[in-house]
Amino acid sequence: MFMLSDEFLAQLPLSGISAVQPVSGGDINQAFRVVTRDGPYFLLVQPDTPQSFYAHEVEGLNLIGQVARVPQVIATGDIAGDAYLILEWLDSGQGQQADLGRLVATMHAVHNDQFGFDHDVLTGKLPKYNTWQTNWGDFFVNQRLNVLAKRASQSGLWSASRQQHLDQLTKKILAYYQDHPSVPSLLHGDLWAGNYMFTKTGEPALIDPDVFYGDREFDIAVTTVFGGFSRDFYTAYQQQYPLPAGYEDRLPWYQLYYLMAHLNLFGESYGGAVDRILMAN
Repeated sequence: MFMLSDEFLAQLPLSGISAVQPVSGGDINQAFRVVTRDGPYFLLVQPDTPQSFYAHEVEGLNLIGQVARVPQVIATGDIAGDAYLILEWLDSGQGQQADLGRLVATMHAVHNDQFGFDHDVLTGKLPKYNTWQTNWGDFFVNQRLNVLAKRASQSGLWSASRQQHLDQLTKKILAYYQDHPSVPSLLHGDLWAGNYMFTKTGEPALIDPDVFYGDREFDIAVTTVFGGFSRDFYTAYQQQYPLPAGYEDRLPWYQLYYLMAHLNLFGESYGGAVDRILMAN
C-alpha cells in the first residue's frame, strides 16, 4: 500500500493537517481521510501516475455537480510522480431511494446532440473509446461491446460460441437503433450501489463517475446488475422522466456490457452470467 510521507503531505494544498486515516476507495486508488484545521477531506492517490489520471473524474464530477450533489473537487495534481485528487469529505447518513431516483432522472435530463465524449478514457483498467457518434447503436456496439469482446479474446476469456451469439445480438441492436432514435443523456457511466451515498442530512449524492453521453437505459441497466436500488428508486425515476416503452426488453443489452467488463476484470466467474444473456438474446 502507498504510504503517505510527511514530505508528501507537506506539499498538498491543505493546511494544518492533524490526522490521516486510510479508507475504502475502490480497487484502483489509494484513499485517505485527511483531517485539517478546516475540516476533513477525501484524498485519492495513484502512485507512479501523472496528474492526467484524474482528469476524467474531475470533469465528470464538475458536469454532474451542475445538476446533482457530488463531492466538490478541491484540488488535483501530482507530487514526485504520484497523482492525487482532493475532494470534499461527505459524512454518510440515511436517505430516501425516491430522492435518489429523482436525482438520477435530473442528471439524465441533461442532453447532448451526439453520443460519446470529447476524449477517450484510457487510464483505467478497461479502455473507453468515446468518439462522437450520431447513432447510439453504432456507439454502443462498436465502442463498447466489441471492444470488450476483443479484449476478452486476447485474454483467453472469449470463445467462438460467445462471439457467434454476440454477433447475432449486435445485429439486433444495430437494427433496432436504425429505426428507434435515442436521445443522448449525461450518464454516470458506473451507476452501481457503491457509487451513490446519502449525506448526514439525507441528501443523495453520486460519486466516482465515468461520464459520457449515451442512452439513459445504460445507467438504469447497471443499477439492476448487483442490486442496491429499491422499487421506490425506479418509481420516482419513472414519475419524473419516464423511460421509453419496452425498455425492460433492452436492459439485458446493457447488463451484458457491465458483465463483460467484469469478465475482463475478474475472470471466468462472470462467464455464466455473460452466457445467460447471450443465449437468451
